[in-house]
Amino acid sequence: MSKDFFTALKDRRSYYGISKESVISDARIQEIVEEAVKYTPSSFNSQSARAVVLLGEQHDKLWNHTEDILREVVGDEAAFASTAEKMAAFRSGYGTVLFFEDNNVVAGLQQSFPSYADNFPVWANQSNGMLQLVVWTALEQEGLGASLQHYNPLIDERVKQEWSIPESWRLIAQMPFGKPVAQPGEKEFKSLAERVKVVK
Repeated sequence: MSKDFFTALKDRRSYYGISKESVISDARIQEIVEEAVKYTPSSFNSQSARAVVLLGEQHDKLWNHTEDILREVVGDEAAFASTAEKMAAFRSGYGTVLFFEDNNVVAGLQQSFPSYADNFPVWANQSNGMLQLVVWTALEQEGLGASLQHYNPLIDERVKQEWSIPESWRLIAQMPFGKPVAQPGEKEFKSLAERVKVVK
């Protein structure tokens, strides 16, 4: 039985211990991402967010590529050991969601509404962040653990080449997911009195 939204939101954490097992079907994973992309709000209803879901061997391929690229950047194999462990942890998951923004859509809005031109890239990133949270929470609601990674722009070109991504799509984030096999640590919260102000 799936969790209610706020329970899922509270339980949503960065899960690094995930397995190559899914508690839901591939069709359900696709449905979650498609519904999230469709219904997450965007400025001027631009709908500029894009997503690619990598499963099975394609998921493994992403983290193999990322590991190869990072190994070249680091150079020192001993210093790379901890990064290699991270790559193995992500690769051990069931799949990865790649989040993009279509720069052509953003540029079109900048041309159509020049007085807001500087804001459209910012608003696009804000909307993409909402999309990531929607997908993350929905996966949590179904019993899948995930984390959010940012290996762009280092992996951008390899991703575009490997999966024929349109040139105008800008990679924002990567979300590996799978069945949790280890619990995340306790999360500490700062005082809400310092973070929320109510004015009546």
